[in-house]
Formats: sequence, structure tokens, C-alpha cells
Amino acid sequence: MEFRPCIDIHNGKVKQIVGGTLSDSGAKENFVSERGAGYFAQYYRDLQITGGHIIMLNRVGTKEYEASKAAAMEALTSYPGGLQVGGGINADNAGAFVEAGASHVIVTSYVFSDGKINYDNLRKLVRAVGREHVVLDLSCRKKDGEYYIVTDRWQKFTRTKLTAAVLERLQEYCDEFLVHAVDVEGKAAGPDEALFSIFGEYADSEGVEALPVTYAGGIHSYDDIRALKKVSGGRVNITVGSALDLFGGKLSCEEILKIVRE
Repeated sequence: MEFRPCIDIHNGKVKQIVGGTLSDSGAKENFVSERGAGYFAQYYRDLQITGGHIIMLNRVGTKEYEASKAAAMEALTSYPGGLQVGGGINADNAGAFVEAGASHVIVTSYVFSDGKINYDNLRKLVRAVGREHVVLDLSCRKKDGEYYIVTDRWQKFTRTKLTAAVLERLQEYCDEFLVHAVDVEGKAAGPDEALFSIFGEYADSEGVEALPVTYAGGIHSYDDIRALKKVSGGRVNITVGSALDLFGGKLSCEEILKIVRE
């Protein structure tokens, strides 16, 4: 298990939001920082934490997105090679983010069309930057008792269920997976442990060398982290957002690192 921190950016500001509330008109905010994104990137760099993700939460083509992009570039400059970046990524712009210092680009909406996986776009993305620089964000919400991948800032349900078979099918196009449990994201009310049965089935698939999976959503205590480490056998990485003392919560990065590394 590894700790993968985050820098969520909305309207150019580092924020923590309640995931399911994000729309063009705004979002319910848990925390808004007066510090720039570069501060947080440098903080993670000083702790030698790699694999954290920057997420630009605004809609592409707006001045707000450009402000968030500028903040993301500041973070990448502060920690070249140490952070991943997502939000509005496609085959045309992915290379610029990698050149700016992103270890990986994180993609969701670009690889889905009409609710289905768009393999043409996946192949274009891999040709543009190489699968070793691609993270597929398969964030999901529950509907009719099953988990469906969601796009467009987690507001639009695809027709694709998150299953071990889907992870197996997509792994040839990426280096890692990122999964936000959107229904609990930003609520600090506990993780969605049911998702871990899917991760476990994927990790145990016969003849499959599973890629790293990072889980985000709802983690709000050190006991949560210990429980997820146990249920996953230490094979799933975690992200902690709103619960971090960096973002107004009570958990410290240093203590989290001790737990995941022990």
C-alpha cells in the first residue's frame, strides 16, 4: 500500500469539495486554501511522496479552467516527475502536461463516448504519450446496486460497470488505475469498502499481472486506513483528501506514511 496525496483545483484555487455536488455553477466546498498549488506540491516533495494526483475540476474551455491549469502547471514545476495530472486531458494536450513535468496524465471522459469505452481514443492517447504515462480514472457511483463509471466531473453515468473484467480489459492501455468512490467522496464519513471486492477479484485474476489501483473517497481516520490495508492485503493504494490537516482535517501525512509503510 502507498499513500497517494491529492491537489484538487477549482477556479484556480486548491480546494476540497463534496464530489457529487460539482457542476458548472459550483460545488459544496469543505476547504479552500489561500496557498497556491505549488506549496502543496513542494510539501509532498519534501516528504518524498510520489504518485499524488492533481485534478483540475473546471470545464474545459472556460476561463476558470485556464486558471486551474495555471495552478496545475505551478505544482508540476514545483515537483517535476512526482505528480500526476487530470481534468480535460486528451490525446492532443496530454503531451504538454508530460513535458511540463507530470509523471502521468489521468483520463476519464476522453475514453468514453455514448456511455461506452472508446478504444480509438484510448489508442490515440497511448500513441501520444505511451501507456507508461497514462492513468485511467474509473471513478464510479452506485446505481441499482452496482457501480457504474461516471464522467464529466462525475455527473454523467456511463453504461459501463466497474468490474474486474473491465480492469483486465483496460490495463493494456495504462500504467495505473484511479478510482474515486464518488458517493462518499469529500464526506469524511468512511470509505466504500464494498469496492474492494472488485479490486481483490482483479488482483487475484488468474494469469493477470494486476496494475496498481489507487482508491479515493471517504477516508477520515487512521483506523480507516488500517482497515483498508487489511481488507486489500496492502495491494490497493489510498488517497486522503478532506481529512488531511493540510485541508482542515485531523490526519497528518507523516502518520499516514507510517501506517502504510509499517
